[in-house]
Amino acid sequence: MTTYSFRLYVAGQTERSQAALANLRLLCESQLPDHYELEVIDVAEHPGLAAEERILATPTVVRLAPLPQRRVIGDLSDHGRTAAALGLPDRDTLPSEGW
Repeated sequence: MTTYSFRLYVAGQTERSQAALANLRLLCESQLPDHYELEVIDVAEHPGLAAEERILATPTVVRLAPLPQRRVIGDLSDHGRTAAALGLPDRDTLPSEGW
């Protein structure tokens, strides 16, 4: 059983930031129910962390685990492309027991 870990970098409470957060939560709840961690980082409040992680645009989501890391920039509104880019399993391939 793999737990996915994501860090979403946003710039304040903009409409685009809120859309990215809502889209990521929807995607995780539909494909990884109860098997994901999500941390939201506001780059305006934590510019050092954003620089350390080389965040060049917001919103950006980084899949921290499982490795390798993957990044997606944007509001994540295309769920199919976002899921593929983040390497999420298809809901149909998830084991039905143990999750």
